[in-house]
Amino acid sequence: MSKPVDDVVSTVRTYIEAHRGAFLDDLAEWLRIPSVSAQPEHAADVARSADWLAAKLRDTGFPTCEIWPTAGAPAVFAEWPSEDHEAPTVLVYGHHDVQPAAREDGWDTDPFEPVIRGNRLHARGAADDKGQVFFHTLGVRAHLAATGRTAPSVHLKLLVEGEEESGSPHFRRLVEERAERLAADAVIVSDTGMWSEDTPTVCTGMRGLAECEIELFGPAQDIHSGSFGGAVPNPATAAARLVAALHDEHARVAVPGFYEGVTELTDRERELFAELPFDEETWLRTARSTATHGEAGHTTLERVWARPTAEVNGIGGGYQGPGSKTIIPSSALVKLSFRLVAGQDPDHVEKAVRAWAADQVPAGVRHEITFGPATRPCLTPLDHPALQSVVRAMGRAFEQPIRYTREGGSGPAADLQEVLGAPVLFLGISVPSDGWHAPNEKVELDLLMKGVETAAHLWGDLAENWREPH
Repeated sequence: MSKPVDDVVSTVRTYIEAHRGAFLDDLAEWLRIPSVSAQPEHAADVARSADWLAAKLRDTGFPTCEIWPTAGAPAVFAEWPSEDHEAPTVLVYGHHDVQPAAREDGWDTDPFEPVIRGNRLHARGAADDKGQVFFHTLGVRAHLAATGRTAPSVHLKLLVEGEEESGSPHFRRLVEERAERLAADAVIVSDTGMWSEDTPTVCTGMRGLAECEIELFGPAQDIHSGSFGGAVPNPATAAARLVAALHDEHARVAVPGFYEGVTELTDRERELFAELPFDEETWLRTARSTATHGEAGHTTLERVWARPTAEVNGIGGGYQGPGSKTIIPSSALVKLSFRLVAGQDPDHVEKAVRAWAADQVPAGVRHEITFGPATRPCLTPLDHPALQSVVRAMGRAFEQPIRYTREGGSGPAADLQEVLGAPVLFLGISVPSDGWHAPNEKVELDLLMKGVETAAHLWGDLAENWREPH
């Protein structure tokens, strides 16, 4: 007979409190490893970080722990099968590399010497993402203690990559090559956050990303604007007209076919967004801006979470130095990025943008357009049973209603969804004040423990309420 809910919650909390000190000591040891994937001089540290995590996962109880090499930094894979052969398989994703950090960047202390001040742990990687990866180790042990099991209620797998902070350049190939080992019914991404300390939330999706660079070429060299101006096409003018044609008067993207397939917000999703304690003035201060702007008919949160966008990331051409230089420049450049939402196909968007750009460029101006690798959007429906397990588990840990958000940015989670064909769910406890990528990055220790609690409750809830064999 299963334990009453209150008894299970109490057992989990008692176990976590008893092991909290040792857990934080271990986390601090990991945080001391400067696993900065972007800096070649730290390549050995990134490898050492992977070795450290694999060893700690073995100590936790995972019978399978492996280092998976890539063309760049290594990833860590771990697996712990359930004794219940019919249990769902869950893959947890995170990363063990961190952003560059140095004391002279504005840190109060050495970024790789963890310091606890009050109820906050400061160190590079405390929130992004070592702390949020590591809470799963204590979470699964608390789950076992509360259930009396010797193995998790689900078939549990972990994939912790080493290049997320460098753009995950080898991640998709790794997932494709190891797809059979990574096969799962659901993916849990613990590299995200919540609305605030007082408003726990679960993220339901992330936007995708497509990026391009458009080069425009006119005369074979810069030429005199007096002798030739007004008689030959100017590539800098063409670039300006191209940018001006990107949106219509309602701030909608004017590329024909761009919105094809877009999954529109439901009335319920709009209501849930509106329930969040959003203060536009505070948000504007964070954005260092004085006014909001965007697609007509949508709120600010809807614009950044659930609507596709086109942004000019850079534009240039011609003389940029002091004084004047009266020329028609030989070339100009525009850099564009497109945030994509569920239902949009990056390949279709690329074709649409290419066709649109070709229509905008006048005769006498040659253009070349180059797209980088795209990231697909991901979205889990509100009524998905695995998502509801995450919400219930968080609710038991936080003892209050859990609300819903999305992420406006993009990440490698979509590769897992696309390659493995599994829904992506987000379990993160970080808050905006944690300062990801900034000096004095920190994690709130009480929230970190709530992440442990949530993980401890999640595996049993998934096993009990969701049966969908892979």
